[in-house]
Amino acid sequence: MVKLNKIYTRTGDDGTTGLVDGSRRPKHAARMEAIGAVDEANSAIGLAVVALGDSDHAGALVRIQNDLFDLGADLATPLGALGGTDFAPSEMVLRIVPGQAEWIEQTIDSLNEHLPPLTSFILPGGSEAAARVHVARAAVRRAERAMTAMAEAEPTNPAALAYINRLSDYLFVLARSINAAGAGDVLWVPGQNR
Repeated sequence: MVKLNKIYTRTGDDGTTGLVDGSRRPKHAARMEAIGAVDEANSAIGLAVVALGDSDHAGALVRIQNDLFDLGADLATPLGALGGTDFAPSEMVLRIVPGQAEWIEQTIDSLNEHLPPLTSFILPGGSEAAARVHVARAAVRRAERAMTAMAEAEPTNPAALAYINRLSDYLFVLARSINAAGAGDVLWVPGQNR
């Protein structure tokens, strides 16, 4: 269980931050960029939750917010930390597992069943809730770019990479589903303003 009595520690005043294994990394390192981008995405999803109120969609997004904390813990635990030799979770190491991405896939399939096929790209918008979900989707894509940059530099959990990729797909379909129940998708009209 996490217990935080004191929020500031001054240990980061030198421009580094601590990882789960006790090592320190520069705050601008690829791993820290990825962790920060996941945190930003989680915050954007929080805004979408507020816009959705007390709904099943909001509940699914809160579940995802918890998964994103798991993802942050995964990214903050380098391969080999605490004696781990692979990306398997243990009592000491929290990792994203394939089942988390599989849940997202099942949820996408369920939402997509009720949507008409796309005939155009769509513009982020429609209802306020859908627009917030689109902002969250863009933030998740940034997190994915940061995670793949990190993966070029050091070993990264493949299940974590699959999870973040699937999440942006889910947010796209969720925004469409929200708009289908009200405002409707806003379609891109190529060259409309030439």
